[in-house]
Amino acid sequence: MGPYSLIMAPTPAYALIATDLDGTLLRGDDTVSDRSLAALARVARAGARHLVVTGRPAPRVRPLLAGLGCTGLAVCGQGAQVYDAASDRLLWSVRLDRGLAETALGKIEAEVGQVHAAVDQDGVDGLTLIEPGYLMPHPTLPAVRVGRRDDLWRAPISKVLLRHASLSDDELAAVARSVVGSLATVTMSGPGMVELQPRGVTKATGLALAAERLGIGPERALAFGDMPNDIPMFEWAGHGVAMANAHPELKAVADGITSSNEDDGVAVVLEGLFPTD
Repeated sequence: MGPYSLIMAPTPAYALIATDLDGTLLRGDDTVSDRSLAALARVARAGARHLVVTGRPAPRVRPLLAGLGCTGLAVCGQGAQVYDAASDRLLWSVRLDRGLAETALGKIEAEVGQVHAAVDQDGVDGLTLIEPGYLMPHPTLPAVRVGRRDDLWRAPISKVLLRHASLSDDELAAVARSVVGSLATVTMSGPGMVELQPRGVTKATGLALAAERLGIGPERALAFGDMPNDIPMFEWAGHGVAMANAHPELKAVADGITSSNEDDGVAVVLEGLFPTD
């Protein structure tokens, strides 16, 4: 792949850089490269804001934000949470009704047979609970195994995560959308990450709220992502850049494509937009 500048549209003065984490800013080992950190430092020195926009819930994002030096806002939980790192509190959050979530699971299982489920609890100290048979896609992320599905509903939740023994993520997501699309938003955020979240809530929902607080409009926002759950974010932002490792659905709507997350694709673009001091 040639330099990103060869395929990039003319550059406006971006004031907001919105980055997904997994498969985008993060490498496969959950770290951010020195090159990416240096590129984000350029962004900060130029007076622009970096905003993490991730499917991970706020409690699973705090350590990463600390490593990035982020003390401002972050959009978490697929857009259901706007988190303020400085005060360690949620400025905005939307819960997924637990009875509705249980009904949605039943409808999906009526179509495809047994699925295995997990939930992210709401709140800055919420846990990730996993039922028997569910395997965490990210083994580095902490989770608490419960004895039965009913235990998943013991506290308010922000989303449900689904896995199926034989269906691909694309197949499971397609079935889920067809049977529970009127009850919840169905997203696919990574390998083994088909999710149900509050209806109408997407990454664009949280991003728009956070950007409004920062006084920045969508035309001055540049977004990076790798999965279909990033499509609403690309539709909201003035310019959307997909990683080389991105899902075909995201590449189809992206304004440009950069290198993979392992090859510092975010940094490749930012180095061209924000020159050194």
